[in-house]
Amino acid sequence: MEYILFIHNNTHSATTEEQWDLFFEAANKSGVFIGGSEITNQTQIGEKGVKNITNEIVGYMRFNSKDKSKILKLLEKHPVVIQGGTVELCETPRT
Repeated sequence: MEYILFIHNNTHSATTEEQWDLFFEAANKSGVFIGGSEITNQTQIGEKGVKNITNEIVGYMRFNSKDKSKILKLLEKHPVVIQGGTVELCETPRT
């Protein structure tokens, strides 16, 4: 099963480089981490404006695992979670 993780910009205090280094080390060793990126500079296309989600969601990560609990265990080490913020793990349906 594939998953996408949305990273919210709502921490109690800033994340540190050390926290990210430790998380990415664990993520890369986990065998479930596919990749991800920051999200910035949105461009809206269409007639109806919507809330600028790049103020709220600042990045995403992708995971692949038959065992969702492996991802949830890894996310306990996520810097945003450690600093009191929110991440959202969503299943991505296979077509």
